[in-house]
Amino acid sequence: MSEATTPVSWPRPYWQPGEEEAVLQFYVFGKFEPELLIPSPRYGSPGLPAGVEIQRFQNAVLRQWEGYPLNGALGGLVREDTPEAYEQARIAPEVLVVRGVLKDGASLDYLRDTLGVLAGMLDVGGTSILDPQILTLFDATHWRRHYLVKDGAPPRHHVLILRSGEEAADRSWIHTRGMRKFGRPDISLRNVPDRDVDRAGVLCERLVELLSLGAHFSAGQPLEVDGLPDGLVAQPGGSLDDPEFNNTHVGFRWPE
Repeated sequence: MSEATTPVSWPRPYWQPGEEEAVLQFYVFGKFEPELLIPSPRYGSPGLPAGVEIQRFQNAVLRQWEGYPLNGALGGLVREDTPEAYEQARIAPEVLVVRGVLKDGASLDYLRDTLGVLAGMLDVGGTSILDPQILTLFDATHWRRHYLVKDGAPPRHHVLILRSGEEAADRSWIHTRGMRKFGRPDISLRNVPDRDVDRAGVLCERLVELLSLGAHFSAGQPLEVDGLPDGLVAQPGGSLDDPEFNNTHVGFRWPE
């Protein structure tokens, strides 16, 4: 890869001014030189956007923190899902914590710039990256494959789409995590019958794209869906403290 790539803007064609805030948080495990020189221009990033900062910790010290992400429920989940990356992270001498809160804006350049810095960190000693918002620990190869996509990875790559059971045996709950990166609510599709799970998954991806590119849903707003004559109706709700999402959400209920 060349030493510098010209940044390409990531516009949000559906954006309108509002009071939302985007939240970014990543943990980069590895061993880094005393002077941290991150080659983010290789990846079309001039550096971290205003409002996002890097903190550097010894892993052994950070491990004493009550919220240490490789402990607790999150640690158990990533250890089960990606055991090799977990072990790399566990034994890494250092952790770079990248986090910030940014005012909602008309482009996703802040995300482009942050991802470029993360990519650069992998070039100078990073071995794995934890994204707690989507409950995922990436080794360096997986992270590059997932995010270093020409003109930027699609919004779907930044969000986790989950399927959970409902009380009725033949119904599922399709929902997301990670939309706080875009300053938008997560998505909740309730009461989805088994026969429509694939359709609901495709719809969820479509909604992720719409919201990440700036769209909003108001209470009672109808949503047309192929194959559902009456469509769906949006019901925003929840709070940032909701453990199911760690975010607000916009809910839709599949018809009976």
